[in-house]
Amino acid sequence: MTPREPSEEPVWQPDVLPGYWQQTLPLGLDPDGEGQLFATLVRRGEAGSGPHAVLALHGYTDYFFNTELAGHFADRGFRFYALDLHKCGRSRREGQTPHFTTDLTRYDGELDRALALIARDTVDSPADPPRVCVYGHSAGGLIATLWLDRLRERGQAAHIGGLVLNSPFFDLHGPAILRTAPTSAALIALARFRKRQVIRKPTPGGYGTTLHRDYAGEFDYDLDLKPLGGFPVTFGWINAIRRGQAKLHRGLDVGVPNLLLRSDHSVAEAPHPEAIQRGDAVLDVAQIARWAGCVGNRQTIAPITDAKHDVFLSLAEPRAAAYRELARWLDDYLGSDSRSTTTNFGRD
Repeated sequence: MTPREPSEEPVWQPDVLPGYWQQTLPLGLDPDGEGQLFATLVRRGEAGSGPHAVLALHGYTDYFFNTELAGHFADRGFRFYALDLHKCGRSRREGQTPHFTTDLTRYDGELDRALALIARDTVDSPADPPRVCVYGHSAGGLIATLWLDRLRERGQAAHIGGLVLNSPFFDLHGPAILRTAPTSAALIALARFRKRQVIRKPTPGGYGTTLHRDYAGEFDYDLDLKPLGGFPVTFGWINAIRRGQAKLHRGLDVGVPNLLLRSDHSVAEAPHPEAIQRGDAVLDVAQIARWAGCVGNRQTIAPITDAKHDVFLSLAEPRAAAYRELARWLDDYLGSDSRSTTTNFGRD
């Protein structure tokens, strides 16, 4: 699929989040047969200027809503953008399977376009685009890592300044038998002929109840776009993830400094939110630690005590610790010299 070039006059529309803008990116027909594809680039505030920008990618059963995270980057001098990938969040259209793809490389087109739009979306010098720090959570962390490795190989990463990974999906959680060669071969066969068949159904309650403010969490978001029990996982999607993880495990090089944030321990998924408020209830943090070295050189790894799967949706204390680690890394590696005196999470 060949994405269209960005339009000569990008059209930004008000987003559902106050103070944010969005632009729809048409991507053409879905190779998996679910109609026209679209991605959505979201921007904090009006067009701006400055040497640094952020492009944030969400995970599975997720979309951009965390304005606290965006505000943290903005307070340190970064223009903030987030991309709702095709079939995800703002970008999913009627009749499309949520988050479904059979090949992670199909995200490259919309990611490349987002970079081009960020370069153009400036009020001072479009000829000198900002350095972009790419941020990815969970599945978005895997997608971002693979994409940056391909950008480097193509010689197109000149304006990438760094990579921040928030509990990246670097291996398949569960019994070891799920990661054996025979199991992988069976998965490939099932993905070929039954790609939309569900391998894991949504779970009642669990991790989602620790996040949303109507339950045991602090955050407000659209439960249709990010349901409490998650979206169903299909053979086609998990096979795409496993192929991406296999490539990662052979070793990549994103070519830029990178920060990996994760919890210091995992907890078993449970229906009662009080049992899973402290710890990663989605992934095995030992697997994240095992494969962290496959991202590339110049890496910083920061385990956050009692953090959740999304470290920036954790309880107040671990969330503040995660923001401090991020702030320190941004200052050291990307040259952000903006210091905010606002009393928010993550201020030293």
